[in-house]
Amino acid sequence: MAQKSKAAAAVVKAARSADKISTRALINGLVTDFVELHGDRSSGDDPAIVGGIGYLGTRPVTIIATQKGETVEEKIATHNGDPEPQGYRKALRLMAQAAKFKRPVITLINTAGAYPGADAEQHGQGEAIAALLEASYQLKVPFIATIFGEGGSGGALALACADEVWMFENSIYSVLSPEGFASILWKDSGRADEAAGLMKLTPSDLLSLKIIDQVISEPSNQDKLVKNLKKKLILKVAELNQLAPEQLIEKRLARFRKF
Repeated sequence: MAQKSKAAAAVVKAARSADKISTRALINGLVTDFVELHGDRSSGDDPAIVGGIGYLGTRPVTIIATQKGETVEEKIATHNGDPEPQGYRKALRLMAQAAKFKRPVITLINTAGAYPGADAEQHGQGEAIAALLEASYQLKVPFIATIFGEGGSGGALALACADEVWMFENSIYSVLSPEGFASILWKDSGRADEAAGLMKLTPSDLLSLKIIDQVISEPSNQDKLVKNLKKKLILKVAELNQLAPEQLIEKRLARFRKF
């Protein structure tokens, strides 16, 4: 168990690393002619969610991604990648738009979770996440989610109710952080590494449990990383695009009902 905890803790550290590829670099490498769209048409725009339209190969797609930011100012503005309600409502708007124009949806996820501030709760954080979850299950176009850093709680799940869920090899996906788990179970956040070994939050654990569908290798060369991911996405989107909308929804619902 000690060895397993050590290995899981190393993955947690790598998932949170400052050397992790940025959201902007990932989007710019995956799609061409990216046009970013802003606002939820209700209360404002959330920089923690980047969304827009671009070409994946020759196919127009909708990209929705969380971003932590690269400068101190950006990290403050995005709450280090923790979206607020208007971010999830922006994602909801872009998903509806994608369905209308028959564009596949690709989400890129790196967030510790939804922002837990009092203002976010007052502005309907739970409702915004729930509405996005509901819409995801009924989305009539191909939908692929990729977790490339942290995938924390409902904040990540809101963008990951997809036909397929992929993870970078140095990423995590869990209901809460190891620190939170350790605090609840043992009243000691210092046992976070031990908690990580119990939580089955690594890509290899989640693949064996069939919670995710694929682990993406993560070489240090970011150009190689993006090129490999882009190739896989092009092939999978083309495969999913052969299914009728009703088939996509049926298979997606069946996938999550197993859990």
